Amino acid sequence: MPAPKDDLSLLIAAARAAGEVACGFAGPTAKSWDKPDNAGPVTEADLAVNDLLLSQLRGARPDYGWLSEETEDNSDRLRHDRVFIIDPIDGTRSFVAGENTWAHSLAVAEAGEVTAAVVYLPLRDMLYAACRGGGATLNGTPIRSSSRRELAEATVLAARPALVAERWHGGEPPVFKRSYRPSLAYRMALVADASFDAMITLRRTWEWDIAAGTLIVSEAGGTCSTAKGAPLRFNNADPRVEGIVAGGPAIQAALIDALA
Repeated sequence: MPAPKDDLSLLIAAARAAGEVACGFAGPTAKSWDKPDNAGPVTEADLAVNDLLLSQLRGARPDYGWLSEETEDNSDRLRHDRVFIIDPIDGTRSFVAGENTWAHSLAVAEAGEVTAAVVYLPLRDMLYAACRGGGATLNGTPIRSSSRRELAEATVLAARPALVAERWHGGEPPVFKRSYRPSLAYRMALVADASFDAMITLRRTWEWDIAAGTLIVSEAGGTCSTAKGAPLRFNNADPRVEGIVAGGPAIQAALIDALA
């Protein structure tokens, strides 16, 4: 089988091609509609990018499984040793609004662990990449996660629902500086390059939102786990994770300790 660095080269090329396709659509004027069961919006750009990635990635690796937000899931992927985990456009609402904080999130997982990953923001010209054991980079330059140790001084990316009092010991969240970005993949990338000390989401989260970011954070020296501190595993039969906390090691551990 190809080495993780060979898979990474494939993911980088595919991500850049995806960016060209997505940028060919004008976000606010791209056709969009809501998915069933309040699953959020989807646009013609999401589907076009998904078609491109499916063709390029599985064309190059036909023996890999496939899990994507924009492809109907089935159990076939569970029979493969390796699987692509893809979010064609993470942050579709931002894309529709004409903003520049949406991303392509591409990963390969083997035996439950991510081995190669890319998060690419074409409108910001930011390409985060990592392969297992090879470190993490932003536009080819190595990055490291935060070394901050004091939670009260930390900047944490979190949506307001994560601050609900009953989710925390003592009935209220600890003191930290909160900020927000709509794309989960981008949030994790910003943790990997130490723009923020940590990120947290306590809702059930789809694997395609976090698979690439998990490896990028880990290879940048950070720590990722479920909201209960358990290791993250991928290509599950139900491709959802019970929340995620990612950050520099000290701040990530402090957030896990503070959660009820």
